[in-house]
Amino acid sequence: MTGPVHGLAQGRADAVEVSSAGPLGARVRPRLFLIACAVAVGAVLIDQGTKALALAQLSEQARIPLLGDWLGLQLAFNPGTVMSLGSGSTWLLTIIAAAASVALLIAATRARTAGWAVAIGLLWGGAVGNLLDRLLAPPGFGRGHVTDFLAYGNLFIGNLADVILGVGIALGILLYISPPKGKRWSHPPDEHRSTPEDI
Repeated sequence: MTGPVHGLAQGRADAVEVSSAGPLGARVRPRLFLIACAVAVGAVLIDQGTKALALAQLSEQARIPLLGDWLGLQLAFNPGTVMSLGSGSTWLLTIIAAAASVALLIAATRARTAGWAVAIGLLWGGAVGNLLDRLLAPPGFGRGHVTDFLAYGNLFIGNLADVILGVGIALGILLYISPPKGKRWSHPPDEHRSTPEDI
């Protein structure tokens, strides 16, 4: 039985739950947010660590083959994006990367599954990895050139942040096109099945 006091308490509880969900009904799931943060931090550490090794061990003149002519190690500094696109707009690329990093932070707070938390974390970490280069690397703040060292034949030279971004995009697409859990099979409603009384 629900009395006036119990009903008032229940109403307050419902109000707290609604308010914690935010204006759009999206509540932060701490565990999923922490997963996204852990993946992003791991991605940044891997990216920056491999770039530091590349700066210490590789040169811009010599290439170390890994898979023949298909893949090798060679140091390069890129003011633009993939294949040096946008080389003359480094400041603009820095602003875009910073905005994307903030957007991915917000997206991480709204992750609804562990899969999406991982995908967002990969994208977030990859974006921050290259953003750090643009902010801190020579020739200056906001105009830094991204350190690259993975030479893909004669096409372009990239880094692990690019690979991480690619994996994050691929995982996001896979999650987007996958049917929701519990909806992989569709059956007609049970109410239309025959029962002994119908026979």
